Amino acid sequence: MEKLVETVASVNNAVNAFAWGPVMLVLLVGTGIYLSFRTRFIQVRKFGFIIKNTLGSLFRKQKRDDGKNLSPFQAVSTALAGTVGTGNIAGVTGALFAGGPGAVFWMWVSAFFGMCTKYAEIALAVNYRQTDERGEYHGGPMYYITEGLGRRWKWLAAVFAVLGGLASFGIGNIAQSSEIAGAVNGLFGMDPLVTGILLAALVAVVVLGGVKRIGTVTSYLVPFMGVFYILAGLLLIIMKLPAVPGVFGLIFREAFSLKAVGGGVFGYAILQAMRQGVSRGVFSNEAGLGSAPIAHAASSTKEPAEQAMWGVFEVFVDTVVICTITALAVILSGILQTPGGVESFPSKGAAAVAAFNEILPGKLGGTLIEISLVFFALSTILGWSYYGDACFGYLSRNNRIVRMVYKVIFIGVCVIGATGSGKLMWEISDTLNGLMALPNLIALIPLAGVAAKLTDRYFPHKEKKRTLKQSGNE
Repeated sequence: MEKLVETVASVNNAVNAFAWGPVMLVLLVGTGIYLSFRTRFIQVRKFGFIIKNTLGSLFRKQKRDDGKNLSPFQAVSTALAGTVGTGNIAGVTGALFAGGPGAVFWMWVSAFFGMCTKYAEIALAVNYRQTDERGEYHGGPMYYITEGLGRRWKWLAAVFAVLGGLASFGIGNIAQSSEIAGAVNGLFGMDPLVTGILLAALVAVVVLGGVKRIGTVTSYLVPFMGVFYILAGLLLIIMKLPAVPGVFGLIFREAFSLKAVGGGVFGYAILQAMRQGVSRGVFSNEAGLGSAPIAHAASSTKEPAEQAMWGVFEVFVDTVVICTITALAVILSGILQTPGGVESFPSKGAAAVAAFNEILPGKLGGTLIEISLVFFALSTILGWSYYGDACFGYLSRNNRIVRMVYKVIFIGVCVIGATGSGKLMWEISDTLNGLMALPNLIALIPLAGVAAKLTDRYFPHKEKKRTLKQSGNE
């Protein structure tokens, strides 16, 4: 068994070198840059409007779903459930150990352009989605590849669906259930096997209820867990407030550091910071992966650009807010100087626990992190269960038996993840992330013009409508 694990790890390392190598990093950031120019930097010029009509809309009466599909808020909650996960805590912590504080800057860079990438993904997903005989929407990269690029590209859509389905077991389940088991063990001393069984039962209750139940549960879970973690993180940062300006200075200095690391090549530090920052940013906010558009396509919203605005909000709150809070906490705690690095901790999640415990009194910080890890990971499992279901549904032409088999296997994998090797699971999940992004990015580049047209069609109309309303002539 040990030899098998070593073989799997060796193969995964080889594939990962390609999945997150220089070519993929350039393609990820480059696609975001290209889409930003095509939409005339929608994430900058319309940022105020977007926040007002996404975050601001939460304080107004919400649009209801149409009875068959998700409401706009349920759709974004499902997407955020898949987006905001252990990558925001454990992933960021691991990136800081591997790439240093400078990784945070490159995380921000990937998020800035990732806002537009996710915006375009969602706009295309809503624009090209299909309606089945029951009136339910189905969309995502596999649909905008086929409908947008043409039937001769159906093979690329199938490749995405296969990779997305497999990734749902990795990033969407195994990596998350592994962190849940570690957190629950830290909180209650519970055996990982017992945790896995209980987790599988809980996931079964939600997942077997279909996308409507997933949307309902995440619409309550996501706002709670987000606010809980942000408040906990802000409390920690306030306690170390005088040191915060110095941390930001360190982040910018290390982002462009040309020093050699461990006797390595001159300038290796900046390359590691870039690689870790971009890959962890994408792992966390999923911009470019093509996963979140699957949930947004199920929204009852009719206008593609209107739903796509939530993509900008998702990346902003996920990476610029939540990931930054984690990064500041880890750097402020001083655990990056721990002899042996992240390997000296049982897991990346345990390292984050140690960071919070260094600042908050007693074990309060660690308890807050472990609670957050449980909720973050659970929400990701629920969100990704729908992504995987949609991918296998596409491959089987929405065959109910195939989709039910997938759900049963997905539920069972919760137990495997809870009792498996956390380090290897993270590495496999990381590889699958990079691979599923490739077919999606290949499609986004030629479809950039469509995303730009959807944007130009929507915003002038909204601005004209707002002007008429203000003048009383509407």
